[in-house]
Formats: sequence, structure tokens, C-alpha cells
Amino acid sequence: MKFRVVLVFIFISFQNYGQETLCRKDILNGNQIFEDNQIEKYSKFDFSNLWTKTENELVYGIIGDDYQRILMKFIFVERTLNNPYEYLVYGKSSVKSSVCDFIGKITITKIQELKNDNFGVDDEFKNSGIKSQGLLTAKYELFENKEQNHSGQFKGILQTKWYLDKDNLIKYNDINLNSDGYFNNAFVGTWKMYNSTTEKICNWGDYRVPYTICDFDIGAGELSISEKYSKNGWWIKPKKEWWK
Repeated sequence: MKFRVVLVFIFISFQNYGQETLCRKDILNGNQIFEDNQIEKYSKFDFSNLWTKTENELVYGIIGDDYQRILMKFIFVERTLNNPYEYLVYGKSSVKSSVCDFIGKITITKIQELKNDNFGVDDEFKNSGIKSQGLLTAKYELFENKEQNHSGQFKGILQTKWYLDKDNLIKYNDINLNSDGYFNNAFVGTWKMYNSTTEKICNWGDYRVPYTICDFDIGAGELSISEKYSKNGWWIKPKKEWWK
């Protein structure tokens, strides 16, 4: 029920932009998936590596209606022993050079398989032994350290593309990494300050920011922030390994 409220908040907040259209909504980039939830079929597999795969300089996020840049780093992700669908997370966030530690969890709610496997340009991965490909849907809750400044709670929905390789290992699906519109690990939700009514849209993802107004990211092949938003933390290159 709580996550339905989050999604309603996101929807209402986006209405503030009038009739402007949202982009970066289709993580599958046109591919189709089966409706059936195959979560039990994949319960024995560990998905934890999917959320620490991408170099942090390629993880982009926004917070608030002005699309202020937020940096998100998952430092540690591990599946719990008593629940195969729950993963414990430790990481750090940063907005305007203010860095906060956070802990929390990702809980997988749905796993769906692609109807037609995709093997990249000229089917370059066709003979690599890939057994299946699909989309993972999860909910997440991340709690920043209350002792740190401007801290709060992240909450929302996550979608991740994956594939099962010939060795029965779950891998991050970057087969179409070089195609226009590619993105992965789409976190779509909110951030709420502790002991306050302040709540903001907060989305982040690998290579592009999901569910943003179309005049924000004007790049075709890769992320390119329009001048309208660049002043909100996007013109500054983050310090390498800023979380250390």
C-alpha cells in the first residue's frame, strides 16, 4: 500500500509540468516480455551483482522538480539468508557536495522473461550460450544516516535488465549498450526528509535518468543535459570516487 502511495505522488508531481511529455520510460527499448511472473523459477539465483556493475561516473540521478543532480553509489549489496528475494544495501548519496551514508533493502517482486531474446548488433552474442533474458522489478527503501545533514529516506520502484549465462550466472544485460536510448537499473521514486513534510521526486539510473521531462536529456546516443538544467549541479564534474 505504501508503494502505491509513492507512485501516486510521482504521478501527481509530474502533472505540475502541464502537458510536457516524459521520456526514458521504456527500459526494454521496444522489446516485449511475457506477463507471467517467474519469480519462483529464479529464486535460486543471486542478482546482487547487477546493482554494482556500472562505473559510478555513468550513474545519473535527479532530485526535486528542478532536476538538481544527485549522486548515488551502492558500495555493498548482499542477498539475505532467509529471503531469496531481499537484498541488503549500503551506499552513499551526494547533493551539492553534502554526502550521506545510507542503508536499506531491495526486494524483488517480479521477474519476467523476454519474448524474443536479443543478441546485439549482427547477433554477436547469439552463440555465447545465453539461456534467458528478462526484466526484474523490485521495490527499494534506503535510509540515510539521521545524524548527517539534510538526510532522509529514498523509496520507490526499480527495474533492471538481466540475462542468464551458460554457467547459470545472472549477468547485467548490457548487450545493447551501444544502441541509442539504452539505460538500465531504473530507480523511480521519492526522497523524503526526516521529521519533515518535504518530499521530492528522485530518480536515477545507469547511462540515463529514467522518467524525466523530454527537454532535460537532449542527447541521442548518450546523456546530454540541456542548458535549462545544467546549472543545477550538472556542469560540475564530480570528484572521482567521491564516496571515499
